[in-house]
Amino acid sequence: MAKIAYILLCHKDPDAIILQAQQLTAAGDFMAIHFDARASVEDFATISAGLADNPNVALTRKRVKCGWGEWSLVQATLNTLTTAMQAFPRATHFYMLSGDCMAIKTAQHAHDFLNRNDTDFIESFDFFASDWIKTGMKEDRLIYRHFFNERTHKSLFYASCDLQKKLGLSRKIPEDLQIQIGSQWWCLRRRTVEGIMEFLRQRRDVIRFFKTTWIPDETFFQTLVRHLVPSPEIDPRTLTFLMFTDYGMPVNFYNDHYDLLLAQDFLFARKISPGAVDLKLRLGKLYASENVPFKISDEGRSLHEFLTTRGRTGRRFAPRFWETESTLGRERQLLIITCKKWHVAKRVLARLRDKSGLPGVEFLFNEESTQLPDLGGFETSLHKRTRHRRALTRMLFEYFDSNTLIVCIDPGSLELIQDFYSDRSQTRLLQINCTVNDDFLTGHAHRTGLAGAQTTQTTLERLLPTIRNDIQDEADRIRDAEFDHHYILDEAAPDAVKIQQLQAFLPLSPAQAKALATAEDLFVD
Repeated sequence: MAKIAYILLCHKDPDAIILQAQQLTAAGDFMAIHFDARASVEDFATISAGLADNPNVALTRKRVKCGWGEWSLVQATLNTLTTAMQAFPRATHFYMLSGDCMAIKTAQHAHDFLNRNDTDFIESFDFFASDWIKTGMKEDRLIYRHFFNERTHKSLFYASCDLQKKLGLSRKIPEDLQIQIGSQWWCLRRRTVEGIMEFLRQRRDVIRFFKTTWIPDETFFQTLVRHLVPSPEIDPRTLTFLMFTDYGMPVNFYNDHYDLLLAQDFLFARKISPGAVDLKLRLGKLYASENVPFKISDEGRSLHEFLTTRGRTGRRFAPRFWETESTLGRERQLLIITCKKWHVAKRVLARLRDKSGLPGVEFLFNEESTQLPDLGGFETSLHKRTRHRRALTRMLFEYFDSNTLIVCIDPGSLELIQDFYSDRSQTRLLQINCTVNDDFLTGHAHRTGLAGAQTTQTTLERLLPTIRNDIQDEADRIRDAEFDHHYILDEAAPDAVKIQQLQAFLPLSPAQAKALATAEDLFVD
């Protein structure tokens, strides 16, 4: 008959730990607790007093100060396993838990499940061949020695790693080990844990190696189990139901998730929200219950993905919606004004906005100080605006509650214009060509950093023809792109042509178009 010794690593909330221990030992199982040595002495004393009369609970006296990604987490686990093995000789399985975990099946169900499956449940995938690590450091976790914590001493962490690379101080992985990786939430049989402890007594070199790897709690037990246990006796999955958002953050479960959690093919769930009081009470009572039927649908992850990728309005979030650069919408019309003289483009935008009542935004992809509404943060950075241009533009359409939007874009940003033209929305372009004199070119050179206060007149005289050619080349490239609905407002053109081009770009009355085209200050510097 299966008897589980729960290995609980925790660091806060002593009252919740006491309750968790009482709930999980009520059906005859055991628990060994490691309470982080960084936590207060008073909290540890509270736990000790609260569980003193429970013979199925043992506290690890050899406590460790734990840090995320450090060997200390593995050492705390080893210490707690030692405590559990000595205190509970009848335990047949050892199950890793955190204070955020709760049972989603009865003890009866869990025992029957383990009795039917003479298996170690631990995620263990090839470190190099699998894609378990999605981003960040991979091989460097192993071949360099990590003495600093990346979260608390970031500069020292990376400086140490870079120095080792520079000096060629990489090291070999123990030759007989095939490094594995996976979740730290496992359930191991007693003989497997005994085998690991015996192996470590003989192989101090393995401990020395893992002590200076980065995030060893994802590789240490995973590697040793695969090294010591035949593959048919390993089920490479965790029995703890956990999910992550597309930001890599753990999904929290709340009071209304009770039925969903019970329907998953797992024994525990993580993370239960601290505020989900009702859920905690119901799950706490569940574990000691008997003859509870469970209808397993196991749809939790797919259901969560389905709902969260659509949001309230249908498909608002879609996987990282700003990264997918999806369409602005067929029904929307984007009107682009491009001109090297930004003040002229802004003047035209302001007057078109006044005459048509349509919303407009100035050089949002070219000018850091462009005034924008609060759109969640990425409007504050020019880099983010450009990177997520379609998402930003979609949000502006929604913010102004309009299907038409006027924007200004610098002629040098041809790729932006091309990107908007490739969208399914309707795009129109008004190219404003102005005469440029040496004074404008000199000012442009200073604004863009091509010239400074100490630049000599001789240097400027050599520089200005190149700048003039660049401006002309940008205008030619836009014309050569042969965009549909491309209209040109040329300073030197007759008034009748200007009026025609303005009316083609944006439906204006003849009087409005004439007033704008013939305004004396339209092209004034």
